[in-house]
Formats: sequence, C-alpha cells, structure tokens
Amino acid sequence: MKNAKLILITAALSLFSCKKIVTLKLNNVPQAIVIQGEVTNQPGPYYVTISRPVDFYADNNFPPVSGATVVITDNSGQTDSLIEVSPGVYGTHILQGAPDEQYTLSVTAGGVTYTAVSTMPATVNLDSVTFVSNSGFGRKRISAVANFQDPVGEKNYYQFIEYLNGAQLTKDLFVFDDRLSDGRYIDYTLFNDSSYLQQGDNLTVNMYCIDSAVYNYFFQLLQSGGAGSFNTSASPANPTSNISNGAYGYFSAHTVSSQFEYVP
Repeated sequence: MKNAKLILITAALSLFSCKKIVTLKLNNVPQAIVIQGEVTNQPGPYYVTISRPVDFYADNNFPPVSGATVVITDNSGQTDSLIEVSPGVYGTHILQGAPDEQYTLSVTAGGVTYTAVSTMPATVNLDSVTFVSNSGFGRKRISAVANFQDPVGEKNYYQFIEYLNGAQLTKDLFVFDDRLSDGRYIDYTLFNDSSYLQQGDNLTVNMYCIDSAVYNYFFQLLQSGGAGSFNTSASPANPTSNISNGAYGYFSAHTVSSQFEYVP
C-alpha cells in the first residue's frame, strides 16, 4: 500500500518550449491503521494511540480507533491489558518498564491483530545541555547541545526531544547512532528548522535510548522529510514500521534521561 497521505506531484513538462502544469489524480487511502506506543524506564502509565490515516486532501485529523484490544507483555510473562482512557488512546495500569527487558505489543482492531516487539536498551545518561549560537538571515539563532558519554563496544541509538517552557518545541526529528562514534564523548547539536530558542527560555531535553528498529523508522522518516509524529505527506514511501500486518507507526521500549537548563 502506498503512502497514507500521498504527495501531490506537480510535473513541469516541456513541449515545443511550452510548460504545462499537470496535477495527478490521487487515490483514496484504503482502511489502514496507525499505531504509536511506548514503554519507558520511567513510572507509567504508558500509552498506545490508534487511529486511521486520512486522504491527502483531508484535514490532518486522524480518526481515533476505539474498542480495540491492546495488550503489552514483558519477558517475565507479566501481561497488562490496556484501558481506553480517551478515544483511540489506551493506557497501562500495572506495567513498569525496565532496561534490557523485551516487550511485545498486541493490538486487535477490526478483526485484525497487529504485533510488535521492542527491547529496551541499557540506560545512557544525558550529562548536560549547553548552547551554541550563530547568526543568519539577520537574526541570532540559539541551539541546544546534548552532551553524553557513549558506551564503548556497544551499538547505541538515540532520539532527542526538546520541551520549551513545558511544551514540545518542534516536531523536528533528532536521531543519532554511534556507528562512527563508539565510545566517544558526544556533543550533539539540536538544530531546529523553524522554532528558535530565546534567552531566558527554560528548556528540557529528553534523550531516549532506542532499539535499532525504532531508530530505522525515525531515520527513514527524517530522510523523507516527515515530522516527529506520524506524517509521511512528503515521503515517496512510508518508513518501515516494526508493527506487523501492514500497520503504520511504531512501538518503542526506550530509556529516558533528561536535563533542564535556562537558555543563557
């Protein structure tokens, strides 16, 4: 199945020095499902959201999927049957995430069962957040820098999210792997495309240690120009999900390490 939201393709065709704009017809989206869920090393509850994708020309209001059966099981055999806390949003009530544990998600909706497996990596601590500034286009641009020690001899994948004054700063994607930096001390700059930090802002940076399948999902989404939430409107192909049966989205078991700083 092609993109949940197909890209509008405008072709400029040259014929006898004339240019013609062609708008291709776009098919409607078949009944697919979007699943986004997580388990972390922080206290629960943890949430799984389930929705339907929409057609290209529709508003970005994804219809929630209610009445699904959602279960998360860990390696120890503990099973948590999630409760629908709001339309399309399901929460745990007994599960407590832990590093090195493997979690299996099962979602049954519309008579179809979707499954995903994610293993929570060991914790890597975010040591500090510092800031760099540069000038461009007539304005000063301040960016946060995440500083941390990458473990030696381990394959590690990271995701970063910024919260400005308590709200997520942007939908920009920040993912990093240590393929060329194993065992080094990392200072990773979080360059934002459209939102900028100002002096006096209070900024929290969350660093997630994610597994390879989740990293690949977000890396492909980043390469396609998508945003941090499910958005493939600009991608020629949907990122590879770790959820079975053709579902879109991801299921991530990850650790969280946070640092809070005022922007100087």
